[in-house]
Amino acid sequence: MQDYKQQFFNLALRKGNLRFGEFTLKSGRLSPYFFNAGGFDDGASLGELAACYAGAILNSGVGFDMLFGPAYKGIPLAAATAVALAEKDANVAYAYNRKEAKDHGEGGVIVGAPLRGRVLIIDDVVSAGTSARESIELIRNAGAEVAGIAIALDRQERGEGERSATQELTARHGFPCIAIANLEDLIRFLGQFRDGGDIILGNHGGQEKDPLAAMDLEAIERYRERYGA
Repeated sequence: MQDYKQQFFNLALRKGNLRFGEFTLKSGRLSPYFFNAGGFDDGASLGELAACYAGAILNSGVGFDMLFGPAYKGIPLAAATAVALAEKDANVAYAYNRKEAKDHGEGGVIVGAPLRGRVLIIDDVVSAGTSARESIELIRNAGAEVAGIAIALDRQERGEGERSATQELTARHGFPCIAIANLEDLIRFLGQFRDGGDIILGNHGGQEKDPLAAMDLEAIERYRERYGA
């Protein structure tokens, strides 16, 4: 497993953004794990998360000229990832959108660099794909090309059909979806602790209790077998 995947899972556990138990999802499914991408809420964890995005993006080999962060969660993610990429000698421009057009000053809905060339969307997750569709429309209307979308965790669950949300997005629009990690990676990562591995808790923003106390790897594997794409 790539270092950035290990780093991502350790970070999510430290911050309490990856939890185990019983969680009812919007789909109505009862999930044995829950990931909250909005919980990377301090400078250290956001910087570390951005380094994971940068690692996944560069490892994917996808060519791109700039980043785009959909309002609202994508805005800090795109900005932080641009910084992380620059630290890896891959300096690129970034932009984001407003929910409502501004009619004074620079005006418009796009803030930052003009949308041009191959644009990589940075977001937290892909669920129904609404945010992605809006971003695709904005980018293409500006005369630019969507290079792909990068997200934090791909749950690899079926939607209404046999495909997952990320698979549907790729099939519909023809560009790749890059995830820092997916459900298969999570199961592989958790298998280390079932086999006696140690978690790296760190000391910034972490939870005091054992984040793996409620983890049931067999339940997660059964969930994958039932709902996996």
